Amino acid sequence: MSNFKKHIVLKTENLSVGYQQKKQDKVVAKNINVSIEKGKFVALLGKNGVGKSTLLRTLSKVQKPISGSVYINKKKLSTYTNQELATLLSLVLTERLPVSQLTVFELIALGRQPYTNWIDTLSEKDIEKIHWAIQLTEIEHLKDRRFYELSDGQLQRVLIARALAQDTEIIILDEPTAHLDIHHTFKVFSLLKNLVETTGKTIVISTHEVNLAIQLADEFILLSDDDTVYNGTSEELINQDAFSTLFPKELISFNKNLQQFIINKI
Repeated sequence: MSNFKKHIVLKTENLSVGYQQKKQDKVVAKNINVSIEKGKFVALLGKNGVGKSTLLRTLSKVQKPISGSVYINKKKLSTYTNQELATLLSLVLTERLPVSQLTVFELIALGRQPYTNWIDTLSEKDIEKIHWAIQLTEIEHLKDRRFYELSDGQLQRVLIARALAQDTEIIILDEPTAHLDIHHTFKVFSLLKNLVETTGKTIVISTHEVNLAIQLADEFILLSDDDTVYNGTSEELINQDAFSTLFPKELISFNKNLQQFIINKI
């Protein structure tokens, strides 16, 4: 028997996520028990309103869990200071950036804030990390432009570069291909897959691009309407018939042979 032991970098135990509504807890998803291995590209899937964004915000300490626990490297998330967490986990959300005159280089440089001194002076190492992130995301030609001049696809690569410059073990992205056409969507997925393979970082994304995710992601977390949470590889989830629980079967269904969702004949 192999003595190899997986390095679980992110784990949840009996986690319930949600928000407060009229001073009462509104649970969006519950009974979440998942483990994410270091160096994996993980796709979080589920239909609108099932709790994907809420889960990602909870995993990154943007909001508190309703109940249960989150662990990073076997340590409770709640015990990390914000400064400590910023060196372990970076986050790319879907919110629009505030208006400013920042260049692409300056925006990416914000990813170095957890490491800069009290006057935010960039060290040689900081600058090296910024250029490393720019090179990996292939945006050298954009670095001197104002970020508001960029297309949605270009800006998404810049935000990924900022997360890379932060140089954390885990990168979480909420709908990184929202508002992108199919060409730029595939480019972002390919970029993230390549980053996992070349840097060894763990990348977790929520996405509606289910068929593309099935082709490129290493593992999956599936949130279903009946509060069942699936976690595993595509082969494991296909064997459990998990993908078939994602959407109503009237219009689309999961084809196990093709390993894709297909439109049913009307």
